[in-house]
Amino acid sequence: MQPIAAQDTKKTMLEAPADVKAAPADAIKEKSGLASKVITAGTGEDHPNAWDTVNVHYSGWTTDGKLFDSSVKRGEPIEFPLNQVIKGWTEGVQLMVKGEKRRFWIPADLAYGENPGGGAPGGTLVFDVELLGITPGVKPPEPPTVPEDVAAAPKDAEKTTSGLASKVLKKGSGTKNPKATDTVKVHYSGWKTNGEMFDSSVTRGEAIEFPLNRVIKGWTEGVQLMVEGEKRRFWIPADLAYGENPGGGRPGGLLVFDVELLGIK
Repeated sequence: MQPIAAQDTKKTMLEAPADVKAAPADAIKEKSGLASKVITAGTGEDHPNAWDTVNVHYSGWTTDGKLFDSSVKRGEPIEFPLNQVIKGWTEGVQLMVKGEKRRFWIPADLAYGENPGGGAPGGTLVFDVELLGITPGVKPPEPPTVPEDVAAAPKDAEKTTSGLASKVLKKGSGTKNPKATDTVKVHYSGWKTNGEMFDSSVTRGEAIEFPLNRVIKGWTEGVQLMVEGEKRRFWIPADLAYGENPGGGRPGGLLVFDVELLGIK
């Protein structure tokens, strides 16, 4: 009986759904624009998180009924981290439980766009997805909170003659300050004055090491004020950072960094 069931599943998934042109009235609609409908109820109880790895069988169609991809046709399910696929999949598969089969109508802005090029399908896409398994992943660290004083240094900040301003957030346990020629190990997060975070070793979950004289002037000067274990906030003017309009994707203007000095070599 099992081979027959497998053949029936394959036939169902490879034929274009009758409702491929648009989500039916009874489909579940999300605020993002994603629509879905349960085809087969699952046997599991847990939903995957975005950082989990999932194992699925799927088939995908454009709204004119053209099949553009199918793991069922290849006869092999796929496994992937759920946060490394199109937004519609990341959001949608989190609604499912193991053993469930669901149809998704994914709008262009949650897929590949209207005219993506490179062979990727454009516009609204329809997927039938069967969730076969969930492998728990490691939850990434929460992004640090945007500082309340990100727009400008407060009155009680320490100021140096170069224009660098800083404030100790947590006292350190060390007694020595690093020299410009030392290599330091730090955790850090950086924001523009509008509160946009542009870089963070904290969210990556990995501290970095670097020679202190090989970074922007504000870091070279500022980290020398610190001791091991200390955490300090810096307001670094443009001339001690990347300039006003540096280009190349680098942030311009005054930059704000929270830096924790973990070690000195």
